[in-house]
Amino acid sequence: MFGFPRDFQLRLFGGVITTEPVNVASVPQRSPFKYPKGKTWLVPIIRQWLIGLPERPKEFIEPFAGGAIVGLNVAFDRLAKHIILVELDDQIAAVWKTILCGDYEWLANRIVTFDLTVENVEAELSNDARSLEEKAFQTILKNRTNRGGIIAPGAGRIKYGENGKGIRSRWYPETLRRRILDIAKIKDMISFIEGDGLMVMKQYAGQADAVYFIEPPYTAAGKKAGSRLYTYSDLDHEELFSLSGDLTGEFLMTYDNAEGVKQLAEKHDMKYELIAMKNTHHNKMMELLISKDLGWLIK
Repeated sequence: MFGFPRDFQLRLFGGVITTEPVNVASVPQRSPFKYPKGKTWLVPIIRQWLIGLPERPKEFIEPFAGGAIVGLNVAFDRLAKHIILVELDDQIAAVWKTILCGDYEWLANRIVTFDLTVENVEAELSNDARSLEEKAFQTILKNRTNRGGIIAPGAGRIKYGENGKGIRSRWYPETLRRRILDIAKIKDMISFIEGDGLMVMKQYAGQADAVYFIEPPYTAAGKKAGSRLYTYSDLDHEELFSLSGDLTGEFLMTYDNAEGVKQLAEKHDMKYELIAMKNTHHNKMMELLISKDLGWLIK
């Protein structure tokens, strides 16, 4: 472990119990995105994994970043020297490019000054974005006002929302502004690549001091959720497992609990464990945690 005594690690995380969902209220919310399958619940496990490594990784790579909940927490906690976020979706990419290398202050101010009504949302989203920053704003607007946070084509708007607040139920402009400005403060630690996560994994495959958090679109074993949630949902899962198995550095992967996924893990000599999580309806669900070795996992 890099600089943390064992008793500190156990006090900090209290162990990871795989039979009960992680209390996400204890995890700082860093991302401006909100997704139905967000990985906030996994952050304490990621911390446990990284702190248990012999050295702090030089690179922490998230090849399917999406809302980058995990990567952002790794950056804020300084659990890796540098974070690389990769995303193929041009809408999500616009947000990260704006925050990390664009006019993030414009985006933050646009959010807090926007009068969010059904009429104004429809008017804004009917316009073609004229800049990277406008595209980023429209993406966050979709994510926060569409059902389930879905920005893929065909998504419908929130009607009733949380506590009957309708379209405003997930619109917290001051909170979003603060998150954007906080990320901007540590942007020198983070690089963003708009592109294919598999290609980036191949580029870093031989680097021993690079680690990976891999959360692909959930379309393996006949799952259709990924095609509804993501614009780019097609993925060669066999290739992903093969490539992951050849990585010199460590990796941690999450997948839906499906027999086809377990078969892929076994085929490539990977270990897997069931981890409890809760979905957006607070229903307990089990997901697969996959790696070369899960002996570090506290149960």
